[in-house]
Amino acid sequence: MKALLLYPKFPQSFWSYDRFMEIAGLKATIPPLGIITVAALLPQDWEIRFRDRNVGCETEADWEWCDLVILSAMYVQKPDFLALIQKAVRLGKTVAVGGPYPTSIPQDALNAGANFLILDEGEMTIPQFLEALSQGETQGVFRSLEKPDVTQSPMPRFDLLKRDAYFMMAMQFSRGCPFNCEFCDIISLYGRKPRTKEPSQALAELQYLYDLGWRGSLFIVDDNFIGNQRNVKRFLRELIPWMKQRNYPFTFFTEASVNLAEDEELLQLMGEAGFSSVFLGIETPDQDSLQVTRKLQNTRNPLVEACHKINDAGLLIHAGFIIGFDGERSGAGDRIQTFVEQTNIPQPMLGILQAPPNTALWERLKQEERLMDEYNHPTGDQNTLMNFIPTRPIEEIAREYVQGMWTLYEPQRYLKRCLQQCLNIRSVRSDRQTMQFPLDKGLRLVAQLIWHQGIRRPEIRGQFWRQLWIILSQKPQLLNIYLGLCAAGEHFWEYRVLARERITQQLGYDPLETPVELAPERESVLSRS
Repeated sequence: MKALLLYPKFPQSFWSYDRFMEIAGLKATIPPLGIITVAALLPQDWEIRFRDRNVGCETEADWEWCDLVILSAMYVQKPDFLALIQKAVRLGKTVAVGGPYPTSIPQDALNAGANFLILDEGEMTIPQFLEALSQGETQGVFRSLEKPDVTQSPMPRFDLLKRDAYFMMAMQFSRGCPFNCEFCDIISLYGRKPRTKEPSQALAELQYLYDLGWRGSLFIVDDNFIGNQRNVKRFLRELIPWMKQRNYPFTFFTEASVNLAEDEELLQLMGEAGFSSVFLGIETPDQDSLQVTRKLQNTRNPLVEACHKINDAGLLIHAGFIIGFDGERSGAGDRIQTFVEQTNIPQPMLGILQAPPNTALWERLKQEERLMDEYNHPTGDQNTLMNFIPTRPIEEIAREYVQGMWTLYEPQRYLKRCLQQCLNIRSVRSDRQTMQFPLDKGLRLVAQLIWHQGIRRPEIRGQFWRQLWIILSQKPQLLNIYLGLCAAGEHFWEYRVLARERITQQLGYDPLETPVELAPERESVLSRS
């Protein structure tokens, strides 16, 4: 069997870092770990070609060569995903699809013409698919309520990647999350019992990347790295000497719940193991909204204090915030802005609440008849208006979102937070950089950064040089991570314009130029009653 594995293109989004990739001479942020794990689950006698279309597209010769096309996608990749299915059908190729998007909304892939839907987790459903092929079947939908033992998951096919095109490599230690946030689809996809790999298994993956020559940033893609704290500590205790013996070849970034701040031992282990930053799902500083959305782990301790504790442990913070919760009071966007300024989180991901299919939020809104259209599914992008009727006017929510993005990513404010966040990070080893770049990519990035921010932009030119001197004199070991944050500003300053344009297109007017009282009214729960 000749299988062509394709990973669809991402549109420009918060996480695409387009301008950063351009000035650094890179193509994509991280590789698609899911589909290269699928490649490892396929029979060894199959011929495989893999193309990440965010790095480089397949050729017509690839299409002619293959017998089978395998696709994986998330919501945000929908346009290219469906287009690839349709092209494969036109060319008479058998199409098999999987991943979070078709698992949540299988009908879209079926309507586009996919032959096989390999849903849920591949370790359970790929064997079903292979058995169907061996029996001569030409279509099928394969599902499994049972969750796989990830200690049996194979080594991803990192050898298939054009590794020098990515900013970070990726690995997975665990799946699932113990919490019960109403809007989150992770627990519906992967369950509430976190399943972890064995430390030796995870270290073997790191060793493979090391042997392939990778040095630099590595994203541990777990949706909550600390979901199983006992097992993650076991892993970290073995990772620390592994990293030390190899002179710290990687710097780690991951996602975790805010209760990370409650475990000083875990914070210390992460710092010693080479973790440089963490993404937190803060969502909102409004305690009543956290209660409504069942994010109770964020209500146990003051969130500002939690952020300071994580900074004190040597970790830079990225964080997600959401506007549009039920019962949310006016001014939620302003309160998020205040929180961001208090904590100096440099890259807050601000989004409008969506109700993903199969989540508790989706089911509740469906019962309340508040879904705008049962098939109006979320796009996975942060600047799409909600797919349900909110409890306050959508015009108000949209205005607060656009105002928040516009203000938070004003260049001078952004650069100030980048500096202050780095200065807030206290427990940092002085003998190594907290982020690594390949020499050629690093020199290019610095040259581009000096041109764009140190010379070309008069509004931030002086600030750029003043802050660079402060970092060099006070926190030289954070120089690389600071320069990376500055360079990412080039992406976010474009993205805030795009976010405003997208919301304007959806509303039919610019929310920053049209007073709320003059805006065309759309339905809300309040306007219904």
